[in-house]
Amino acid sequence: MEATDKRGMLRGIAMLRGLTDAELAELSGACRWRDYDAGAMVLDQDSDSQDVFFIAAGRVRVTIYAESGREVAFRDLAEGASFGELSAIDGQPRSASVVALTRVSLARLPRDRFWALVHGKPPFAENLLRNLTGLVRSLTERVLDYSTLGVQNRIQAELVRMARDAGVAGNRAVIAPIPRHADIASRVSTNREAVTRELSQPAAQGVVERQA
Repeated sequence: MEATDKRGMLRGIAMLRGLTDAELAELSGACRWRDYDAGAMVLDQDSDSQDVFFIAAGRVRVTIYAESGREVAFRDLAEGASFGELSAIDGQPRSASVVALTRVSLARLPRDRFWALVHGKPPFAENLLRNLTGLVRSLTERVLDYSTLGVQNRIQAELVRMARDAGVAGNRAVIAPIPRHADIASRVSTNREAVTRELSQPAAQGVVERQA
């Protein structure tokens, strides 16, 4: 990949907004670039790596595996997002695994260069704080859901959250690709059968419509 292509791909990363073309060019050279096929494990939970990843293309899923082996999906991230900041900040093992949902192109920034940006580039530090604040707010919302809502309402809340992330226009939202019932179940701590059962009523009412 040409240096100009890498710089252009980094320009779309939310955390890097505000950096100049020269700074992006320098940063692209400091990153290690790698493509992953769909289904590939990008990061293992509890691993000791401390780099930060920028998603130049594709989508990944951040997921946690309980001791029982049960998967709890945490969030999906698309082109322009980043992950790995927590371990880069506190030096602790990874708190979750990351799996490629599609073929993805990732730029991996070493921890020392990450900290150089934090200390030397105010726009980067501000974007990082906004990103972490959004993460805390999202976690707070989920904790509230788990603590106060039953399964049916948690499923409904998750669909609303996914619709909001997809973009609402004219009181409608298109969630693509279509989420599997098992994926929704892992997000709200239930089983696939419960999701299928709870979605049948809004589907019959025309609130939710599935299109191929």
